[in-house]
Amino acid sequence: MLQPKFVALHCQEVGGKTYEGSVKHVEDFVRMLMASEELKSFDRMRVYLDEDYTNSERFTALGNFYFIHETIRTAQIWDFKSETVATTTIRFHLRGHWLTAIFFVFPTAKAFLPCQGKEVHTGNIEEVSSKEKTKFPAEFFPEFKWSRKGYLRTRWNINGTIFDLVNIHLLHDASNLLAIESFPSVYSDYRHRALKHVLERLKNDDEDWDIVVPFYIFGDFNFRVDTHSVVKRLTAKTVPLHIQSNKNGEVSKIIYTEQANENRVILTVGKKEFNHHDQHDGLFYSNSGKWLKEYDKELNPFRDHLQEFPVEFAPSYPYSEDTNSATFYMKTRCPAWCDRILMSSGAKSLIAQNEHNVQYNVIGQDMCMGDHKPVYLSFWMHTDQGKNGGSDTCFGIL
Repeated sequence: MLQPKFVALHCQEVGGKTYEGSVKHVEDFVRMLMASEELKSFDRMRVYLDEDYTNSERFTALGNFYFIHETIRTAQIWDFKSETVATTTIRFHLRGHWLTAIFFVFPTAKAFLPCQGKEVHTGNIEEVSSKEKTKFPAEFFPEFKWSRKGYLRTRWNINGTIFDLVNIHLLHDASNLLAIESFPSVYSDYRHRALKHVLERLKNDDEDWDIVVPFYIFGDFNFRVDTHSVVKRLTAKTVPLHIQSNKNGEVSKIIYTEQANENRVILTVGKKEFNHHDQHDGLFYSNSGKWLKEYDKELNPFRDHLQEFPVEFAPSYPYSEDTNSATFYMKTRCPAWCDRILMSSGAKSLIAQNEHNVQYNVIGQDMCMGDHKPVYLSFWMHTDQGKNGGSDTCFGIL
């Protein structure tokens, strides 16, 4: 049984797609979570929920939860507030003369602050200085609707070890028909651009540090497999039939049939349909979809910068939202490992690694968890790095 001493939980689409009417449910969830019996020994908490949907230029619907066990001796969180210089001018009278003095005021620079008590930041969190939040600019996705995609970062000092935790949500595939045309698809290119932007930000923004702070970046990357090649493999002996829309004459669906087998339908691909008619779930879920892993390529351009523990679980998306079909995929998208926990090489070196210390898997394998199965990483982290007599602390990242 996992017994972490520090828990980091990153959520995307807080409140769901109808967030305007779901705020009350989110409030109830947070209140119940913080009061739960399982968390009674966690005496320090920080919650950041970006819920201000009226601020369309900044709204990301991201939510970061952090729970710190009472046995953690040192817990500090970084204040991202930039240095500013203020001046105050005072005039005074001395021996018949008016004199002017200018006083320069230098507020406290960026620094770690003690993490004490339980704080929940909801609604508009733009002025909360213990986090950094960015919505990806519209020009990152010039051909698509500007959506709630971005990242939300915090920085921690836990028992003498410093690291960043970054919640991220990247662009999804809007149309299977466009995604299967080539690889990388246009959606893959947009995700690549956004992720590169985040990594450059993490690398270049710290003038106060001699090195890049180790970071763990996890959330919904929306990584998709090379669907072009997957379809090619699945339909090698078929003939495609293109169905055109009556409205605009564009292709709305492609049906792949085996003419040598009485035109049996093998695969149907539509804008929001991906259905392997013979054995959809057996094909993608059985044996954790290992045959599909060779097509999981979107992370490859970043392999020199991002590390990941071996992925041995089935694709995390798109699962059925029917409570009686917890291990079945919806026939809307080609299953893929959208949800990942990645890290810098420096962050991976902080992990005490052996076959029993690290667990990387999904939560609720046999339970309905929505269309995404949450992914978790549990490990022991080296503490007091750079000091003598270091020890380890158990972490849970979701």
